[in-house]
Amino acid sequence: MDNIFIERLWRSLKQEAVYLEDLIDGFKAYRVIRDWITFCNTERPHSALQHKTPKEAYCADRHLNLAA
Repeated sequence: MDNIFIERLWRSLKQEAVYLEDLIDGFKAYRVIRDWITFCNTERPHSALQHKTPKEAYCADRHLNLAA
């Protein structure tokens, strides 16, 4: 049961990024994967997070007290 989330992540990464690119070396693979993960964390809304991005959901729970 614990592997469901990571398996879903890998499946989405492969179908939405890796299989669509001609990854000729590790440098290009790194850039493609980095860009896809950044997109998913900052721009792509997730239904499990009430259609917020992971960044929005995470930051909504953080209250910084900079005056202290």
